[in-house]
Amino acid sequence: MLKHVFKPADIGTCHIPNRFVVPAMVLNYCREDGYPTERYISYHEARARGGWGLIITEDYAVDPVGKGYSHIPGFWEEGHVAPHSELPKRIHAYDSRIFAQIYHAGRQTNDLITGTQPVAPSPIPCPAKKQMPRELTVPEIEELVQKFGQAARRARDAGFDGVEIHGAHGYLIAQFLSAYSNKRSDRYGGSFHNRTRFALEIVHEVRKEVGPDYPLMFRISGDEFVPGGRTIEETKAVCMLLEQAGIDAIHVSAGVYGSRHRVVPPARMPHGHVVDHAREVKSVVSVPVVTVGWINDPHMAEAIVTSGKADFVAMGRASLADPELPQKARAGKFEEIIYCIGCMQGCAEKIRKAGESGGCMLNPLTGHETELAASPAAEPKRVLVAGGGIAGMEAAIVAAARGHRVALFERGDVLGGEFRLASVAPGKGEIASFLNWQKNRLAQLGVDIHLKTALSAEALEAGKPDVIIDAAGSVPSLPAIPGISGPNVVHAFDVLAGRVDVKASAIVIGGGMVGAETANHLSSHEKQVTIIEMQHDIALDEEANSRYLLLRDLAANNVTVLTDATVEKIGETTVDVKVGDTPRTVGPADTIIIALGATPGHAVPEGVSADVPVITVGDAKKVRKALEAIEEGYRAGLEV
Repeated sequence: MLKHVFKPADIGTCHIPNRFVVPAMVLNYCREDGYPTERYISYHEARARGGWGLIITEDYAVDPVGKGYSHIPGFWEEGHVAPHSELPKRIHAYDSRIFAQIYHAGRQTNDLITGTQPVAPSPIPCPAKKQMPRELTVPEIEELVQKFGQAARRARDAGFDGVEIHGAHGYLIAQFLSAYSNKRSDRYGGSFHNRTRFALEIVHEVRKEVGPDYPLMFRISGDEFVPGGRTIEETKAVCMLLEQAGIDAIHVSAGVYGSRHRVVPPARMPHGHVVDHAREVKSVVSVPVVTVGWINDPHMAEAIVTSGKADFVAMGRASLADPELPQKARAGKFEEIIYCIGCMQGCAEKIRKAGESGGCMLNPLTGHETELAASPAAEPKRVLVAGGGIAGMEAAIVAAARGHRVALFERGDVLGGEFRLASVAPGKGEIASFLNWQKNRLAQLGVDIHLKTALSAEALEAGKPDVIIDAAGSVPSLPAIPGISGPNVVHAFDVLAGRVDVKASAIVIGGGMVGAETANHLSSHEKQVTIIEMQHDIALDEEANSRYLLLRDLAANNVTVLTDATVEKIGETTVDVKVGDTPRTVGPADTIIIALGATPGHAVPEGVSADVPVITVGDAKKVRKALEAIEEGYRAGLEV
């Protein structure tokens, strides 16, 4: 079925073996001084080994004061060239091509990262970073144009196949292009012609530095999705000028930091949400066009290329989840692909925390390609896994793949645990695809599955395990609130599992991620819902982009949210709370739902021999997110 995505194509003089692209994604794997690490190189090498035709690196800063993140690569000095040359050498060993993306963050950074005040076309703070930038002078602008040219030349000298100039996502070039952020009245602002001057001068300078035949690509947001921002019609005009200036390809993305859910779209966003912007750009230029935006399936990529909307398809987070996606697709092994589910926990949430590097919730090997590689066990062991949630299944998969004999015991009648219930909420249905992958791998590896069976003393005696992995998950927390055991009180998991039929209305006690998602599920089915939360806000444990869309959905569905509220008593149809010192009765409602967190479960019976090690993973160790559960399961499989 995949007739077009595996056809080679050219960007300028660069011949690319297929249409699968790994776009730039910040993962913070370099040193703070912009020099590469083995981790940085190995991460990219794994994608080349997996068959991606073109790999575009994360932002190579042209100036250290233009860094938007702490540990990104740099081409601001000559010393960067030699160490970074190792990366294209390793990529070329697999017949993939690699472009270096060069950029300056402008106002979308802060002094905690750069040590100085950000700079921008105009002194207007980024709504996300909130720090007042200093307006660039004309001589400083001219110097930055030269720095872009020098950075591109260093990329060429290091052996990269091309350069992508980053003019998207609200970074410095985009700030000059857009009336949203550019309020200048000199030759770099005001009119459309003046606002494009900086970008076009950079393209001309880069072309002068690298020569006429070196491939150049430009990344641009088709629509910035902010009031006063650039829309697709203006973007099309910009792209026509870029082609005339010598750009060999256009990479069409979307958004700025003020519309960040468009830059890195979570699961609630539509797949391929900006593909039509690429089509619009393609209608006015003759150079190849790359599209991007929550595309996670090779068939989707095939449809995009076949329809003529774009020439190349960038699938960033899909490459994090499974670096071998192209190879598996070429072989028709679609059931073996780990499909990105748009969770954002490893790729987006982690890098927003100061000093942390990114990864992938579904693939613990991402960013750990060398130290976490699974090797055959020196001595096969008998491993019993207690618990069939994501942590237990991951542990069983890795242990069995290494040659151990594994049996998994799950007291319920299906595998997946609480993670299976997470797929019920609106926009999260693709979570089930990872459970499908885990179940397929368990079957392929011959893991002995026991459903409706707790790990018992008899099973231990019969199995004679060398190692036990406790992946019992968690149990719901039920604090001592008067009335919590009433007949009309149920748990959120029972609602999500379909074991409770909520009639017309419900009160959800607990506004964390589980409670808020349960409320969204019910309200999207036209139930009247009220959330009661003791903290100052709800869904604070949800990833930022996902939370933004979740709160938008709750507001659209008219969900009532009561915060800073302490539950005093649960009645048959009402809940008595205290907001500050003020008592209040909430209700009536047909059903009262508890979503007050969970505590670690336990699945290993008494009497286990002291000689048999027990490894505890996931929520059985400490209740956290799926990110930690899967990684701990993976590491447990390596440990046995």
